[in-house]
Amino acid sequence: MAEKRDYYEVLGVDKGADAQTIKKAFRRLAMKYHPDRNHEAGAAQKFEEINEAYSVLSDPDKKRAYDQFGFAGVDPNGAGGFGGFGGGADFGDIFGSMFGDIFGNRRGGGAPREQPGDDVEKIVDITLEEAASGCKKQIEISTYVPCDTCHSTGCKDGSKPQTCSHCHGTGRVQMRQGFFAVEQTCPYCHGSGKEITNPCGSCHGTGRVVKKIREEVTIPAGVSTGNRLRLSGKGEAGLNGAPSGDLYVVIRVRPHKIFERDGNDLHVEVPISFCTAALGGKVEVPTLSGRISLTIAEGTQTGTRLRVPGKGIKSVQGTRTGDLYCHIVVETPVKLSDEQKSILRSFESSLGDSKNSGSHEPNRESFLQKVRKFFDDLKG
Repeated sequence: MAEKRDYYEVLGVDKGADAQTIKKAFRRLAMKYHPDRNHEAGAAQKFEEINEAYSVLSDPDKKRAYDQFGFAGVDPNGAGGFGGFGGGADFGDIFGSMFGDIFGNRRGGGAPREQPGDDVEKIVDITLEEAASGCKKQIEISTYVPCDTCHSTGCKDGSKPQTCSHCHGTGRVQMRQGFFAVEQTCPYCHGSGKEITNPCGSCHGTGRVVKKIREEVTIPAGVSTGNRLRLSGKGEAGLNGAPSGDLYVVIRVRPHKIFERDGNDLHVEVPISFCTAALGGKVEVPTLSGRISLTIAEGTQTGTRLRVPGKGIKSVQGTRTGDLYCHIVVETPVKLSDEQKSILRSFESSLGDSKNSGSHEPNRESFLQKVRKFFDDLKG
């Protein structure tokens, strides 16, 4: 018999890993080696090894016993190492939460173990326009669905499960060690009390198969990256009649070429000419609902921010609509002709000849005053 591997090594986690890390590692490996998905030699044994490791490390009591005593703490065959319980005490009562159940099944009699299906997560990319107005999306996922061939019974050709010959339908077996008896989940029927002797060829006795399915998702207006939509019962099918999990659609809004989003507000850069900045005027700016005319005041500077109320994105709760913020950028003329350069030089000269030349360039004049004061302070 092959030597058992350390449970932490089996799941690929550190000994100090928390419950969430252990669960994530188990789910990843279980999906990889599940017999329904992986038909390579040894996959089934690997899947059982993963299940056994998780059933111990996910249970706080079993994990403590394993960390302290190793396999002896969770293996009935090692029970002899825990002597000292007199009076004919039932070993199963004392360490019942530590032993058995190594397959992750609940305690109980012969009733089939119901296992709800896992939740499924799907990322959906949408445009900013779709996020603002809402939309419908067709998504495709691969998940467990009830087997149509056997109608989820797991049995072939209308046959029925038989009573487990090892636990006689109770779902529990006893292991004896000297005076002590330890009860654990039956390792042959995994606690169901039933054996499928003629398994369905499609689902291999599990009652469910992996299939690609399509769903239409209604995405409400106002969603943003990270929002999750829940579709109840659209996740993985459960086992033995248990309910299906849920489907969570995770929204991811693509970056936009023009707008930047900040909550429900939108921001856009608006380049304007030197003349429009100096003389004022009107420019067209884009919004998600079309173009609008924006009034530019005389002497507008680069960095000026103009607010257009109600032209942002409506809140997903519908309480308010954000605003559009236009960030003005004054463009410096390039590739000027000799004549244009001459006109600009004359214009600059006229500014300098003015008695109130500083009033034409308030920012520059303020900067020069600060510089002069800086050097005066150094001299003092």
